Amino acid sequence: MPDAPPRATPSPSPLPRGEREFAKEAVRTTCPYCGVGCGVLASVAADGAVSVSGDPDHPANRGKLCSKGTNLPDTLGLAERLLHPEVDGRRVAWDEAIAAVATRLSDTIARHGPDSVAFYVSGQLLTEDYYAVNKLAKGFLGTANIDTNSRLCMASSVAGHKRGFGADAVPVTYEDLDEADLVLLVGSNLAWCHPILNQRLLAAKRTRGTRIIAIDPRRTATVDGADRHLPIRPGTDALLFNGLLVYLADNHLADHGLIDARFVAQHTAGLAKTLEAARADAPSPAHVAARCGLPLAEIEAFYAEVATVRRTVTVYSQGVNQSSQGTDTVNAILNIHFLTGRIGAPGMGPFSVTGQPNAMGGREVGGLANQLAAHMGFEPESVDRLRRFWNAPRVADKPGLKAVDLFRAVEAGTVRAVWVMATNPAVSMPDAARVRRALANCETVIVSDCIADTDTARLAHIRLPAAGWSEKDGTVTNSDRTISRQRAFRPLAGEARPDWWIVTQVARAMGHTAAFPYETLADVFREHAALSAFENDGTRAFDIGGLAGLSDAEFETLAPAPWPRRVGEAPTRRLYTDGRFFTEDGRARFVPVTSRPLPRLVEPGSLMLNTGRLRDQWHTMTRTGLSPRLSAHAPEPCLDLHPQDAAARGLTDGALVSLSTPVGTALARLRVTETQRVGDAFLPMHWTDRFAASCVVGRLVDDLAVDPVSGQPDLKRMPVTVVPYPAAWTGFLIAREPLEPAHGGYWSRRAVPGGHLIELAGEGALPAPEALAFGFAGATVDYSDTARGVLRRAWVTHDRLEACLFLSSSGALPSRGWLVELLSAETLDGPARRALLSGRSPVPTADEGRTVCSCFGVGVNRLIAAIQSQGLTTVQEVGAALRAGTNCGSCIPELKEILADAQRSHVA
Repeated sequence: MPDAPPRATPSPSPLPRGEREFAKEAVRTTCPYCGVGCGVLASVAADGAVSVSGDPDHPANRGKLCSKGTNLPDTLGLAERLLHPEVDGRRVAWDEAIAAVATRLSDTIARHGPDSVAFYVSGQLLTEDYYAVNKLAKGFLGTANIDTNSRLCMASSVAGHKRGFGADAVPVTYEDLDEADLVLLVGSNLAWCHPILNQRLLAAKRTRGTRIIAIDPRRTATVDGADRHLPIRPGTDALLFNGLLVYLADNHLADHGLIDARFVAQHTAGLAKTLEAARADAPSPAHVAARCGLPLAEIEAFYAEVATVRRTVTVYSQGVNQSSQGTDTVNAILNIHFLTGRIGAPGMGPFSVTGQPNAMGGREVGGLANQLAAHMGFEPESVDRLRRFWNAPRVADKPGLKAVDLFRAVEAGTVRAVWVMATNPAVSMPDAARVRRALANCETVIVSDCIADTDTARLAHIRLPAAGWSEKDGTVTNSDRTISRQRAFRPLAGEARPDWWIVTQVARAMGHTAAFPYETLADVFREHAALSAFENDGTRAFDIGGLAGLSDAEFETLAPAPWPRRVGEAPTRRLYTDGRFFTEDGRARFVPVTSRPLPRLVEPGSLMLNTGRLRDQWHTMTRTGLSPRLSAHAPEPCLDLHPQDAAARGLTDGALVSLSTPVGTALARLRVTETQRVGDAFLPMHWTDRFAASCVVGRLVDDLAVDPVSGQPDLKRMPVTVVPYPAAWTGFLIAREPLEPAHGGYWSRRAVPGGHLIELAGEGALPAPEALAFGFAGATVDYSDTARGVLRRAWVTHDRLEACLFLSSSGALPSRGWLVELLSAETLDGPARRALLSGRSPVPTADEGRTVCSCFGVGVNRLIAAIQSQGLTTVQEVGAALRAGTNCGSCIPELKEILADAQRSHVA
């Protein structure tokens, strides 16, 4: 869908009642990134500049922020924002946009029934947004076809929790990391994906000697702080924990109090069948070792250590969840904690660490297609309860379509209208090419987002400008069930509106005014809290009825606290302390688990592709991609391969490679590293068509391998073929405005101060600049040497550099550093203009190099220079000299590598 042409400004709709008066002092809010849920102090200066720092009083982070949180101000510009409603490419007033949404949804339902419409929402919505849209879909449109990108994140944990605990209720708190003697990190790169928790864990290691075991096919940054690393074969986690269960049972460790026989007898059910299945699956440590691809001694040492440490927390994340047997793996982990009774007490328990800021809040309101609100399911009594509370005659009475099936239904035409909120499924869904075809052919695609141009928004008929972080008000729930306030500290941009308000207006336009009377955010929250307590006699874990009577002023000052928060009771910090669970008989359930093969065809010679996050990026980079500092650590999409795999395929470090799977292709830079297992490959998930020519991970991964219980797709094990990309020329473009080159080869764009840096490569002869369709204005300055394969051009307007292009057939290109600096200059002076096409500064300048510490903008070149000139030998000395590594600490493993390289070079 093309961008809207300029129009006369329509009159905006009224603002939601209760818009805050913006104070001059710092505002307490919450970070919009991962599930740690860090508190943020945000301030706005007189000139509008925003500054942030960690909230020292927030229990999640105690004043710390990671690199992404520290650089939040970089993401608040308006250049990329969607600021006005658009319908069919026209800018319209809100009244017309609301009417268009309501009419198209109503007409679709009238013609094809309620299940012909669907909603795909996001763990980045606030709880009140989630509640409103879930109520509209399931309560008043009569469809449960509302699912969330959390389906790709933690649906397997939800399913495993419900099977084991009887409820999706995480038992532990962050304080348990402080009090544990042993922490298992399973499929969790905590150092990069949840840096503040990782620093908390490392602090416990220093102060109380907590031991850390990392279970991950890759040697990630997290392994740097671990005492033991098990680089298991991808997909063998369930087998590993089945073997541990057998080991604990068969070694009669109950005699030493390490199997809690009393807890098992009084508080669990199903052990016999579970042990029978585990023995069939993992009969011996030798069998486990062979299947996991590890030495027998490593397995035996791991089992022995876990057996002897009672205070054990098992932290698991996407490496467990994003699997076609993720639910079973979750239950295999829970089985260990049930057998040993390591739950419901300080320093112990299984802990699912979520990836998104409000994935848990979405679960509370029924944001998944297989749930109703307030942790209710589709049992007749729950449907009736919700019908009476909402006074809604059309409450959906059966589960809706989960994410993969939802977009298949869009493709098949059974879903004819879909509303996407705060997410980018054209990138993040598996078989993304199929998702794009489905959306392109769908009758009505509505997108609510704060960003104007995403891969998904390009396919929308209606685009609705949503409030972004710094403007949004509401609540979020983090990984340990702490509910925090996210508060606005800047006015709404343009005509952007909160998502709950948008949904409320649509609901009223569809005839449901009485059911959506909300005038303030607090109105929504109070109803949400009241529903959680409605006819809840303790059988539902989620209960925040104690907050249902908050006044507007009390809601405004609501402090972070966990749920449950029942009427007349204090917030409950740790669950299951009395050994009672949320099953019918109050007993936890052992669940029999049998490991299963990957339901994908693996051709001989294929590598196993793993996908995941980088340290400084978030999801599809719609926000973090705006930050020059965050974009500098990993400036291009890189495929990680072990040296043996690279050599066997004739691939060299730093070269470009082509990836292919049965569903798609991609281009990426190669990084040869021993952090990978032989036979495995790793590709980051973040790049989109806005940032790279061809590196959408979703286009590589099929949607055939899906967990049969949770519906979560397997994003960690996709067979892939990797071959060299035959680049005949390379180059780069530096420009003030973002663009997407049209030469048909490789390109990758990142933000730099003052503009954008685009790396280029292609096949065949050097292209003419005109063939790249840049369209820059201004006078041009050219240099060309056909014999040497060199082409350089600069575009200058009124002595101001607009862009410069450097292409080479030999690969000889200048450093980008000085040229990038010219974008921040208002004018080019004489020496700079004369030196421009040489690419070399006329005066000596320091080249920061690739960023290592994103919190303080410290590059590799500055680090090496300081190490050499000052004789620095430790991370602490580097921190004292340059501040690198002194904030979130996620760069410390890399600092150690740089120090080690420097010391080896000195010895040599």
